[in-house]
Amino acid sequence: YFYTASSGIENCPSYFSVGLVDEVQISYCDNNINKNIPKQDWMDEVSSKYPYYWKYETLTCLAKQQTFKISLKIAKKRFNQTGGVHVFQQMYGCEWDNETREVKGYDEFGYDGEDLIILDPQTQEWIAPRTQAVITKRKWNNDRNDLEHEKKYLTQTCVEWLRKYEKN
Repeated sequence: YFYTASSGIENCPSYFSVGLVDEVQISYCDNNINKNIPKQDWMDEVSSKYPYYWKYETLTCLAKQQTFKISLKIAKKRFNQTGGVHVFQQMYGCEWDNETREVKGYDEFGYDGEDLIILDPQTQEWIAPRTQAVITKRKWNNDRNDLEHEKKYLTQTCVEWLRKYEKN
């Protein structure tokens, strides 16, 4: 999944999200439509098997909109910026190798095209390539419950959904 919040860009939603499976777009949501929508016909089968799916995805979109609006403001403040074009992004998901059964989960945040804070999959701790993210890194690394939830999502829940998508 890719989540993006931006400021200072005309004729562009200030927030949008895109879901992908094997580099094919499966879903889309933005602050203008405020609804997560399927982008592949086979996703209709997912919604018939899991009727709550699109409602949950829409609620996630609405919650992320608010979170990302705040995160963009915080990033601009930490980088001592006020106006101009700025972009705050998150890329997260998982990869599953059918042959080796290896799972790779990832969660990365960026600001203005550069890495900001990244979850290290080996240590299950956040790393901050930019000094402006050190405060967030410390806060997130101190929340062991959230780190465990993150690990479970990226290595189990995400893979379960990926396999459901691939069946369609």
